[in-house]
Amino acid sequence: MGRPIVLSNGQLFVGLDESGLVHDFYYPYVGLDNLTNARSSQHKIGVWVDGQFSWIDDGSWEINVDFEERALISDINMRSARLGIELELIDFVDIEYNALVRRIRVKNAIAKDRDVRLFMHQVFQISRAGRADTALYVPDDHYLLDYKGRCCLLIAGKFVDGGDYDQYAVGSYNIEGKDGTFKDAEDGELSDNPVEHGGVDSVIRFARKLEGNSSYGVDYWVVAADSQTDAQVVHTYLKHYDNTDRLINVRNYWHNWLNPAIDKIGKVNEEHHKAITKSLMVIKAHCDSRGSILASGDSSIFNYGKDYYCYCWPRDGAYAVWPLIRLGMFNEAKNFFGFARDTMHRDGYMMHKYQPDRSIGSTWHPLVHNRAKELAIQEDETASVIYMIGVYYQASKDEAFIESFYDTFIAPCAHFLCHFVDSQTGLPHASYDLWEEKFLTNTYTTCTVIAALDTAVKLARLTAHPDDEISWSQAAEKIRNNLDKLYNPEGYFRKGYIMDNDGNLIYDEVLDISSLYGPYMFSGLTLDDERMVKTEDAVKHRIAMVVPIGGVVRYENDNYFRSKQKYAGNPWIVSSLWLAQYLIGRGDKESAKVYIDWAMARQLHSGILSEQFDPETGQPLSVAPLVWSHAELVNTLLDYYGI
Repeated sequence: MGRPIVLSNGQLFVGLDESGLVHDFYYPYVGLDNLTNARSSQHKIGVWVDGQFSWIDDGSWEINVDFEERALISDINMRSARLGIELELIDFVDIEYNALVRRIRVKNAIAKDRDVRLFMHQVFQISRAGRADTALYVPDDHYLLDYKGRCCLLIAGKFVDGGDYDQYAVGSYNIEGKDGTFKDAEDGELSDNPVEHGGVDSVIRFARKLEGNSSYGVDYWVVAADSQTDAQVVHTYLKHYDNTDRLINVRNYWHNWLNPAIDKIGKVNEEHHKAITKSLMVIKAHCDSRGSILASGDSSIFNYGKDYYCYCWPRDGAYAVWPLIRLGMFNEAKNFFGFARDTMHRDGYMMHKYQPDRSIGSTWHPLVHNRAKELAIQEDETASVIYMIGVYYQASKDEAFIESFYDTFIAPCAHFLCHFVDSQTGLPHASYDLWEEKFLTNTYTTCTVIAALDTAVKLARLTAHPDDEISWSQAAEKIRNNLDKLYNPEGYFRKGYIMDNDGNLIYDEVLDISSLYGPYMFSGLTLDDERMVKTEDAVKHRIAMVVPIGGVVRYENDNYFRSKQKYAGNPWIVSSLWLAQYLIGRGDKESAKVYIDWAMARQLHSGILSEQFDPETGQPLSVAPLVWSHAELVNTLLDYYGI
C-alpha cells in the first residue's frame, strides 16, 4: 500500500493511502518522527445514516484519490451506493501553520431527508513504545489534545457554515484486549469519555439532519506543535476564521513555487505537463525546510522489512534537486548542499545515509571487510553531491555560493576522492555500490568520482586555487585512463571488482544498468566509444524488456523484492529511464519514448510513481512515491524535449 497523496510544508508531512486516509504523519521533520501507528493502522472516517454505519475502508465504498495538478491539495471522492452518501475531500497542509486541514463535503445522494453523522477518528503514537501517550478533551475551547512530552497534537473541527462537532470519545487503542475507541462510533453515538493514557485513539462526531439531495461541509484539523499553548493559538484561528482563505493561500503558494519552471514546462507536449508538475511537487514535499531530502515518506515498507526509506541518502538528494536546478528552482538545492556540508565527515566524505535531523542513519555496511578495516560508505554519494554543486553553478552562476562552500565542503571532499584510490589499479578503492549491496570497486561509482573531480577542477579554477586544479585534474585523468580494468573484453562494463589479499582482481561480471548510465553520464567517454556501444547492446539483450510487463531491471538476478525467480528481476522506473536518457543522448528518441511511455503507464491514478513493479502483474512494489523515480521522470522528459 503506497501513498497516492503526500502533503507537506517542510516540517509537517502527511501521507494519505489509497482510501484517502491518514497513514503517515511526520513532525517536526519531514520523515521524523512518524506520529501515527502506521505499521498496523490508519486514521478512519466513518458515516452513520439512519441506523446504518460504514467505515469508508470496509470495501463497500467507491473511492477516487487524486491531487491537483499545480498544488499539493487533495481531490478525493468517496461514494457509498449502500448508504446513498458521497464525501468530497479537499485536504492540505497549511503553509504558515503546522496543521493538516481536511475540508469534507457530506452529500445526501437520495431524495429522502435523513440523519447523517460523520465520524473522524485519529490514532497517534507519539511515544516510541505506544504506551505513554495521553489524550484528553479540553472543554475550554472544545478540542482534543494528544500529547507526550514536547509534542502536542490538537484535534478539532467545525461545520463550514457554523457550529461545532457535538460528541467525542477518547480511549485505549490496541492494548488490554481493546481494539480502539473507534468501535464506539459504530452505533452512531460516542461516549464523551474525556481522557485516557497509554496507547490511545479518539473520535469526534459531526451530526446533522440532511434534506434530500443536499449537503453540509465540515472543516477538520490536526495541529502539531511543541506546546499546548502554541497549538491552541493555531486552533483558535482555524476555528474562528473562514478556512477558505487558508486553502487559497496554500494553492497560491504552490502556484508561485512552480512559476519559475512554467515557461520551460510550456515547451513540453501537453500530455506530459501534469507528470512534470506533479513530480516536482512530490520532490518538494519530501524536502525538509532544514535541508534534508527524504527518499520516500511511505512507511508501509516497514511491514515487510527491518527499516524504511525515511532517510536522506546524499545520492538520492543530489538526484532529487537535479531537475529543480534545470528548471531554475534553486532554493531546495542550496538547502540540501548546506545539509551535506553540515553532515560531512571531517575526513571529507558522506556517510551511508542520514536522518532528517542530521544524525547518522541506520546501516548494514560493516567497518570490516575480509578482516581489514574499511569505510562503511558509498563513495558515489560524496561524488554525486560535488557533481551536483557544479550543475548548480552552471545554471545559477552563483559565485558567492561556490566561494562559501569551497573550503568547507568542495575541497575536503575532492581531496578525499583524489586520495581514496588503490595504487595498484589507479582506480577508486572499494566501497559499497549505489544499490547498497556489494563492496567493490564499482563501474558506476568510478565514473561519478571522475565527474566529481572534473567538477572540482572547474570550481578550483573559478575560486583561484591553481594547485588544487592541477592535482584534481591529474587524478581524474588517471582514473579515466584506467577504466579498461572495469571492461569485460566480451563486450560490456562489469559491475566491478574486488581486490583480494594477494592483489588479485576478482571480477563481478554481472551486467548492471548503472554500468551503462555511469560511463555515459559521468565518465566523459564519447557515445561512439566501442565500450559504450557494446555495453548498450548487452543491456538491450540481457536486462531490457526481459520481463512480461517490459521496462529495465537494475541488473541480472536482482533479488530485491524478487518473488518470481524465473525472471532476471523486477523492472524499475529509474533503470528504465536511465536507458531512455542514454538513447536520447545517442539521438534515438523513438526508442527512448518507449521507455518514457512505459514509465508514464506505471503511474498511480494520482500520478505517483513507485520504485519497482511485479514483472507479471505490474503491481507497484516497495515504496510509492519514490522521489528518485519522479526526479528521473522529469529529467528524462527535459532531455527528450531538449530543455
